[in-house]
Amino acid sequence: MAFDIEMIAARYSKMEAAIAQARKVVGRPLTLTEKILYNHLWDGNPTKSFGRGVDYVDFAPDRVAMQDATAQMALLQFMQAGRKKVAVPSTVHCDHLITAKDESGVDLGIAVKENKEVYDFLSSVSNKYGIGFWKPGAGIIHQVVLENYAFPGGMMIGTDSHTVNAGGLGMVAIGVGGADACDVMAGLAWELKWPKAIGVKLTGKLNGWTSAKDVILKVAGILTVKGGTGAIVEYFGPGAEALSCTGKGTICNMGAEIGATTSTFGYDESMERYLRSTNRSDVADLANKYKAHLTADPEVYADPSKYFDQVIEIDLNTLEPYVNGPFTPDLATPISKMKEEAAKNGWPLKVEVGLIGSCTNSSYEDISRAASLAKQVAAKGLKTKAEFTITPGSELVRYTIQRDGFIDSFHKIGAKVFSNACGPCIGMWSRVGAEKKEKNTIVHSFNRNFQARQDGNPNTYAFVASPEITTALAIAGDLGFNPLTDTLTNEKGEQVKLDPPTGEELPNKGFAVEDAGFVAPAADGSGVQVIVDPTSTRLQLLAPFKAWEGTDLKGLKLLIKAKGKCTTDHISMAGPWLKFRGHLDNISNNLLIGATNIFNSKTNEVKNQLTGNYEPVPQTQRAYKAQGIGSIVVGDENYGEGSSREHAAMEPRHLGVRAVLVKSFARIHETNLKKQGMLALTFANKDDYDKIQEDDVIDIVGLTSFAEGKPLTLVLNHKDGKKDEISVNHTYNAQQIEWFKAGAALNLMKA
Repeated sequence: MAFDIEMIAARYSKMEAAIAQARKVVGRPLTLTEKILYNHLWDGNPTKSFGRGVDYVDFAPDRVAMQDATAQMALLQFMQAGRKKVAVPSTVHCDHLITAKDESGVDLGIAVKENKEVYDFLSSVSNKYGIGFWKPGAGIIHQVVLENYAFPGGMMIGTDSHTVNAGGLGMVAIGVGGADACDVMAGLAWELKWPKAIGVKLTGKLNGWTSAKDVILKVAGILTVKGGTGAIVEYFGPGAEALSCTGKGTICNMGAEIGATTSTFGYDESMERYLRSTNRSDVADLANKYKAHLTADPEVYADPSKYFDQVIEIDLNTLEPYVNGPFTPDLATPISKMKEEAAKNGWPLKVEVGLIGSCTNSSYEDISRAASLAKQVAAKGLKTKAEFTITPGSELVRYTIQRDGFIDSFHKIGAKVFSNACGPCIGMWSRVGAEKKEKNTIVHSFNRNFQARQDGNPNTYAFVASPEITTALAIAGDLGFNPLTDTLTNEKGEQVKLDPPTGEELPNKGFAVEDAGFVAPAADGSGVQVIVDPTSTRLQLLAPFKAWEGTDLKGLKLLIKAKGKCTTDHISMAGPWLKFRGHLDNISNNLLIGATNIFNSKTNEVKNQLTGNYEPVPQTQRAYKAQGIGSIVVGDENYGEGSSREHAAMEPRHLGVRAVLVKSFARIHETNLKKQGMLALTFANKDDYDKIQEDDVIDIVGLTSFAEGKPLTLVLNHKDGKKDEISVNHTYNAQQIEWFKAGAALNLMKA
């Protein structure tokens, strides 16, 4: 029996009436996205049509998922909420804190020892509050969710931006910060601005070297890293139905890289096959009963331009494999053009490492297709030129691919198999030689390739491709190699060509596992003790943030004016800093150390206005905090792109930053700032970014009449005695303004 089958059945039982009522109030046929959203309204009764990109709406998600890095802060906040048990099914997954270095057994053993304090904390909190706990080594949160919890037509939130992976099973699954998760676990409504709608029509069928990954790599090239912001992407058409369920998951997973709120697909036979293969026939039977409600109304897909704000069409028959990067996941290059583009841009052609797996591409199908290429290495007398690694997404997949001989095939070409964890994808990769910061190229099947993300080396040119193309490029050791047309020289000096990859959607002998890694919580957790050592460097109980003073904010120092791309990796780095995710003060020592200061084009070096010296960002901000001086951070477009990590909002709040002013925000980061009592502001005129000078002291005027839709004024007091006044916008609604006034949303929950 599936987890939470009673909850799923209850959700389905409400669907028909809610959707029928929604059609009446909207006055037209509905997209799948709209059906799911209207069936999850907090008050359960569709009574009005909501404006896309305009109306804030309260929802009732079905479940919450947390990974171990973000779960620490989410649960530290939940412990302050005064609840005895979570209100919705919730899980914690230990996947982020395992460093990839040698091989899975060794690396996992070291992680369990080094992170014992954190794992004990998470398991005890889970046990106390009724949260399912997945042990270290069980797998990556999104793969485990797809295998166990995702269901068509459901809604979930997760404290990781790639929660969207569950869209592969027809969910609306959305990445959020820990404060949002805390609200839902505490039984409160979850707020989201009603999303815009992007439709992607897929025709034809994948063939040869192309895979589902190439669909999203192409879409990323079309929409860019912010083209999906504020929208849900809905895939449909005969090409969508021809994809495997896990292939759909891959596409939805990387929807986070276009800024989309989430992505989803309508229920079809591939989802039914996947549910049954993962021992959830009871869910499949229910979904079949409600199948008409688990896809858009027929009129929508027949004439999509009438129902979506934007429509993209892709013919899978002619789709070419893509390689995206470096340094950004939306720089899309067809494999046939890569050699030319690399030469033009000075990208290193020699591939040093190929890495497959991660939450994005570690399905049985992905691994089996990559293994078919690995087998050709010996058969064709080749030798793999690059290092090669595999990161399985779950113990279920790892055990099954070992049983079916795929791991042996990888070992025969010299590959390393890392733990069932995030590892290199999030910077938890102890790569030998990375500290030398040499210019080099790697290719991986992960989702993000921001500068220095994988190995900490800013000179590593990371490219994103499918597992198949990654494997081929690792075998060739050449970024310019096109396996569709090019040959390789084998050990005998012969020219040989790789055959297109082959594989199975699902294991013929079924999935198998000895210990999936799940630990159920106590039926009654009231007697469970959660202990946090006050001298710990890893965990720290939270103190409430102070409420707003009730006045305009004056005399704010400019902390940094960030230049260009400033992701959550730049604001709060992962990698070695993950160990401090449960200790707000310690992790605040990485605040904005990756952001580029526009005034000197350097990272982690800003002017301390108190001393006139250039100092590290955290040190400068701590100096301001010690003097009781607030500050402001200024940024460029799509500020806060990337991870859902709320530490990127909590750290500046903890150290005394009062406002973040940018040209535009990524959705999750803007919400996280609001939740933590920060002012998230945007330039009314983006050219005003240029008016902000290094020594500015800034006043924020109009807060005493802070209201929805009403701009604020910033007074820029320049060092030469001159002043500029600029208008700034915000998207706060009445409830969010109360968060600001209270000092944080959590303060209101406890009130």
